[in-house]
Amino acid sequence: MAALGLLGAALVGCGGGAAETPPPKAKTAAADSPSPGPSAAAPGPKPARVPAAPPTMAPGPGGLTPVYSRRAKGTEKVVALTFDADMTADQGPRAARGERFDNPGLIATLRRLEVDATVFMTGRWAEEYPDQAKSIGGDPRFEIANHSYSHYAFASPCYGLPTVPPPDMASDVQRAFDAFRDAGAVNVVPYFRFPGGCYDDAALRALAPAGVTAVQWDVVSGDAFAKDADAVAEQVLDGVRPGSLVVMHCTRSAAPVTERAIRRIVPELRARGYRFVKVSELMSR
Repeated sequence: MAALGLLGAALVGCGGGAAETPPPKAKTAAADSPSPGPSAAAPGPKPARVPAAPPTMAPGPGGLTPVYSRRAKGTEKVVALTFDADMTADQGPRAARGERFDNPGLIATLRRLEVDATVFMTGRWAEEYPDQAKSIGGDPRFEIANHSYSHYAFASPCYGLPTVPPPDMASDVQRAFDAFRDAGAVNVVPYFRFPGGCYDDAALRALAPAGVTAVQWDVVSGDAFAKDADAVAEQVLDGVRPGSLVVMHCTRSAAPVTERAIRRIVPELRARGYRFVKVSELMSR
């Protein structure tokens, strides 16, 4: 499990409020304006085809939802960059007042740098930005995974997030999948990321009917509310190992320097011999 000192900065981007320490009861895994510019990165590989049946993990003991955090075997230099597109069910008024929960400049930079990536999207985000959800979910470089509909917590306490009652957890996840479908997204995979990274056995049991593999991470970017793109880049570059899974954010208001950090992270990791893959490819290797 990643160092607990990184949790506050990473998960506050999901929760929308400050956090000094991780929640004591729920299991957690550490989490977190367009500015196009030149990059020295060499062209990346062509996007991989989206698999007809993305790999999943078998249920855990007692049928619990399985949890995946990195590819633990082998030394192949592959890394999965993942981006949480966060928006809670009650943030519509803030969006109406002009707050931006999207980050089209980040997506454009990933395309320009030819980076395959996985976007963990809330259903509410897809409803707010259906054209972007359709575009991301129709691009073979990307896949959309589930970050719940409401972005409410699945275990408590969890950084001040409201909590989804256990009987409603599977339906909350299904509601997000429905939102992706309604937006016209095609490349949707059966993976789920717990809001705030918080879960317990009760949540894993309640989520089992959804048939998803929960995906956490082993590298925290620290991009949530960060102001220093280089600091974010350094944290990622210091943490990545072969098979790593990095958590970042695709939300301008909560993670304003992510796109600039990516413009440094990508060429430096490529110079070290790394290749960028989606979670589905990482899990299949």
